[in-house]
Amino acid sequence: MKLNTPRWWYTRDARHGAAARTLLRPLSWVWAGVTARRIARAEPVDPGVPVISVGNLTVGGSGKTPVTREAIRLLREAGIDAHGLSRGYGGSLREPTRVDAAIHTAADVGDEPLMLALGGPTWIAHDRVAGARAAAAAGAAIMILDDAHQNPTLKKTLSLVVVDGETRGDEWPFGDGSVFPSGPMREKLRTGLSRADAVVVLLPADAPGVDPELLAAFGDLPVHVARLTPAAPPPRGPILGFAGIAKPWKVERALDAAGAELVDFAPFPDHAAFRDADLAFLADRASRFGARLVTTEKDWFRLPPEWRTRVISWPVKATFENEAAFQALLLGAVRTYSAR
Repeated sequence: MKLNTPRWWYTRDARHGAAARTLLRPLSWVWAGVTARRIARAEPVDPGVPVISVGNLTVGGSGKTPVTREAIRLLREAGIDAHGLSRGYGGSLREPTRVDAAIHTAADVGDEPLMLALGGPTWIAHDRVAGARAAAAAGAAIMILDDAHQNPTLKKTLSLVVVDGETRGDEWPFGDGSVFPSGPMREKLRTGLSRADAVVVLLPADAPGVDPELLAAFGDLPVHVARLTPAAPPPRGPILGFAGIAKPWKVERALDAAGAELVDFAPFPDHAAFRDADLAFLADRASRFGARLVTTEKDWFRLPPEWRTRVISWPVKATFENEAAFQALLLGAVRTYSAR
């Protein structure tokens, strides 16, 4: 979804953006109703292999893709031929396709599948059932679905919900609980949690721990805590950062926390298609500071090829506080499916 994420979505104080909330609330009722009916009427299909869903309850920005990539890595490390499956948002290819970073671009398959493909075999398909069946026919022993908590077409062996655990000040992952477009929620919190088997709380690298109030919101669901940590230190010297993700301000915070010499930062809409004019402007501004351009790994994949040598990719990864416990949860899904 390409939009500038309103900051007031993520505040619990309903007075922030009050006029917009009131205006958009009827559309929220429609969105929530359509989502609920679609899920209730679905007849999920078993593709012949276990399916782990990694999704969220909000519109973008929770860290699903790093968690999905880590799940693929941990399963493959345990000897399980795990494949990723994404809808391929932003890509032009619709039929089941195995992603190949050597030949595919973000315009073909989307940016997130290219990230997943760095960690293991990854497929895109607008029809998730067709995609899962194609992957299974190619040898996949288990499917990891990226962003599929509200997609009911496949029978899920394990459903994980990823939650952005940052709760500084009045900033709250679920805002005041309003459903899109008057708030960040894809569906009501209790409704979404009722279909989850476990929660992954993703924290910034420098966060002290999970807010007890946030933990209480998940009731009896198991909670696994991970941190979004740099896969490499930021470049030395002055840098000008930019990002086109759902919460670009978090990239700015992360660069600061990692000790980057950040001279400026430019936010773009989620999944932004960077134009030459945008990049030329950023390059000119960076040159004024004697700085280099830095962006996220996800954004780097959307850059025009001629700009990739001029912009540094700063990758991050999901690092679990108890990796063994999370891996055991994933392997449990394999055993559950086999014991049917």
